[in-house]
Amino acid sequence: MKNTIALTMAITVGGFVHLGAQAQNLSIAMEQAWSRHPLAAASAARTDEALARMESANGLTPAPASVSLANVNDQLNANRGKQEWELEVATPLWLPGQSAARQNEATALQAEMVTRQQASRLQLAADLREAWWALAGARNAQTTAQDRLHTANALALDVQRRYKVGELARVDTNLAQNEQMAAQAELVDTQTAVALAEQNLQSLTGVAPPDTLPAEAGPAQTPPLEAHPLMRSANAATQLAQSRLQLAQHSSREAPTLAVRMLRSRSDLNDSYADALGIKLTVPFSSGSRVRQEDAGARAELTQADAELAQVQQRVQFALDSARRDKSAAERQLAFAETRVQLTADNLVLAETSFALGESDLSTLLRARAAALEAHALRNRYQVGVSAAQSRLNQSMGVLP
Repeated sequence: MKNTIALTMAITVGGFVHLGAQAQNLSIAMEQAWSRHPLAAASAARTDEALARMESANGLTPAPASVSLANVNDQLNANRGKQEWELEVATPLWLPGQSAARQNEATALQAEMVTRQQASRLQLAADLREAWWALAGARNAQTTAQDRLHTANALALDVQRRYKVGELARVDTNLAQNEQMAAQAELVDTQTAVALAEQNLQSLTGVAPPDTLPAEAGPAQTPPLEAHPLMRSANAATQLAQSRLQLAQHSSREAPTLAVRMLRSRSDLNDSYADALGIKLTVPFSSGSRVRQEDAGARAELTQADAELAQVQQRVQFALDSARRDKSAAERQLAFAETRVQLTADNLVLAETSFALGESDLSTLLRARAAALEAHALRNRYQVGVSAAQSRLNQSMGVLP
């Protein structure tokens, strides 16, 4: 009876992750993991790029002005002092509607970069959550193995004592020692699994895993599907493709150029310099093949973005429905496991009493102990499973830790 109580208390208290004093939680771990992400390292440069594009789109001209200086003289032939200097300042001009289209593209690109970063954070959160609960499950398995070894050692001592006084046969001591060896082997396996799970989590966060792995709560209310980071990213990609199509439609030719020309010349050494001022407007012809190429490319990008948006919406909805079913199933499984723990614990009490009175053999007691350990291990696994299912539900809703 004493061994039964010790077994039950050890598994109930040590088998699951407590929510007491928490060294860390998923939210902190998320920030640690994101600080190591390559996209986070480049976020400042990406922001500068977006701001530079916006500044360029808001400029008075599509490109900077240029200055050219030319000189013509007769020093290589007649050398009569002929000189001609020409200074030209040229600047490109916006085509009609091109400036507004470029501004729309810069705004859409900035929004797409932000939403893509949020989608990357969500993907990182998925990896972190899986590693978090994989470690919790491995630690629970290790605790169960430790409890099994503890009770196996206690049973082996009791069997050895009764064997020495002639109450049990040598075969019973062999069975007890075999249980000890099996429990030790299981503990080694679980210790290896814990070490691997800790390494996987540390590879994401960069720090050693905490001693406690608290569960995360669900949101107060389910966010709308449109607020999901993957949906926002897909929508932003579609908006960017639309803005690029509009820009292509307003860029049917190269930018025209307006130039101011200043000319200073003389025919020979006896003449004085004469000055002239002129204006030059250069309007490139439209290239039909280039226009069709850019327009077709922009339309293809928009078509692809629309198709990806529809697929993302479907995947997000399917993932949400699946996560809800998984969480409901995990909760039902946990309820069944709790009932099984009570039944196996009662059977173990009866088996230990019967064995102590000599009414049953050691094999019967070992089977009862194994059933009790299995029931507790299953209950603890389902406890972790419920918390993991809540994390996956949060993930499917697009909620970050």
